[in-house]
Amino acid sequence: MMLPFPGAATDTANATLIFSAAAALLYLFLLATQPSLFRTIGKTLAVAFLAVLAIVQGGPLLLAAALGLSALGDAFLSREGDKAFLAGLGSFLAAHLVYIALFWLSGGSFDILTAQPWRAGIAIVMAVFALFMLARLLRVVAPDMRLPIVAYVAAIVAMGIAALTLDNVFVIAGAVLFIASDAILAAEKFLMASLSPRRRPARIAVWVLYYAAQALITLGFLLA
Repeated sequence: MMLPFPGAATDTANATLIFSAAAALLYLFLLATQPSLFRTIGKTLAVAFLAVLAIVQGGPLLLAAALGLSALGDAFLSREGDKAFLAGLGSFLAAHLVYIALFWLSGGSFDILTAQPWRAGIAIVMAVFALFMLARLLRVVAPDMRLPIVAYVAAIVAMGIAALTLDNVFVIAGAVLFIASDAILAAEKFLMASLSPRRRPARIAVWVLYYAAQALITLGFLLA
């Protein structure tokens, strides 16, 4: 069995990653269930274990902080209602701001975007797609949701562009998957009919892409 960190599966780093993946898989099976404490714990632990992994492996404190804020956001989003959604949105907004700081302090330079056109191309696609989604969302969301959504979209696009300034394919892939996950989440929550058969596969895609994103960013820093 190929393990990302030295040692056996029972050693701290590998075991923590396995627990994280197990919690993510557990939540995948709980997606169709009603909100409950058990479902909240399963969802929260998946990324919380990644935060613990970042700490035990001596990773950047900003990485652990971003993962911790994301886990808090997961806890909020595992519940129903607009208040829980806004609290989750705020937690993830803070997480993206921390990720931006982490990527910038890790040596990111915007010069690389012009030096390597493929990076600039991805950045342009991110920005255009975000504006397209934002235009659609602002037509359907309640007025009191517009400002938080605009702030969040701006933050996640900035996070994606900041990731593109790094020479780390894991982090770049993670940022792209993060944006894809959030786009599907927004479409599922605001743009799909309540009884649409596409809701369930959309929720599965959101979780799989989101967890993969967080895991890739985490491993990108810890294995670099």
